[in-house]
Amino acid sequence: MQGWNRAIELIEQDLTAEIEVADLARAALTSEYHFRRMFSSLAGLPISEYIRRRRLTAATAEILEGRAVLDVAFRYGYGSAEAFTRAFKAMHGLNPSQARLPGAVLHSQPQLRFHVRVEGNTDMKHRIEDKPAFRLIGLKARVPLVHEGPNHAIIEFQRGLDPAVTARMLELADADPAGPLSVTDNMEEQRTEGSELDYWHAVASTKPAPPGFDSLEVPAGLWVVFETEGKFPEVLQGMWADAATEWFPANPYRWAPGPEMLSVQVEPDRTHGRGQLWIPIEREDLP
Repeated sequence: MQGWNRAIELIEQDLTAEIEVADLARAALTSEYHFRRMFSSLAGLPISEYIRRRRLTAATAEILEGRAVLDVAFRYGYGSAEAFTRAFKAMHGLNPSQARLPGAVLHSQPQLRFHVRVEGNTDMKHRIEDKPAFRLIGLKARVPLVHEGPNHAIIEFQRGLDPAVTARMLELADADPAGPLSVTDNMEEQRTEGSELDYWHAVASTKPAPPGFDSLEVPAGLWVVFETEGKFPEVLQGMWADAATEWFPANPYRWAPGPEMLSVQVEPDRTHGRGQLWIPIEREDLP
């Protein structure tokens, strides 16, 4: 976590300066892709949004001190007073003039600090797979991300699937993970509630995709496979959070680009079951 806190300190050195995410990733001793993805998972907002909110928090203090809106706007990288006022209002619900009135309620973005939480009471079952290239074959839809509870967009998508199409798709499954898969890919950077992603009802296959099916070529590479069982859907949704906050900080791997695959076996009562989460990874460069 020391590297991640160094990255935060780099941001705080000068909130009026241009900030390169690549520099922050180097401070955190990781790649820019991994830094962006892990930051969103750990902080609950994208790095770009965090920087924007920290800048607006500092700018708000200068507005309250009586500094001219145009001067503050230029100082914090806005091209005009109008652009700054729009961003200011989006954060506070007030324009700068209203913010100076007695009793105005404002918002602020505290400086983040990353800590390692040691509990020792969660056994994360996992294994590393070196998997050859394969193909995902199935049907997909663009849906919002839901961290907790049912995702109604996915439920409606699955309800609309033709059983005959699903049966034909399962005939193509000849690679791990076996059986029908729930796959997420092409996710918006922030990974916050409501951000969009591609959701696939698919199988892993080495066969060509027949007409009428979507397909995605997945290159050879390393995967971490988590296993869990318990109450649905909560136990499945918790795997992503556990991976980001517990497994990745403790292991010499980083989240790699690619689809994330979920294989589920549901009990007859539909409220409990078992699941496997496959996440593409790559080895961290050792110092």
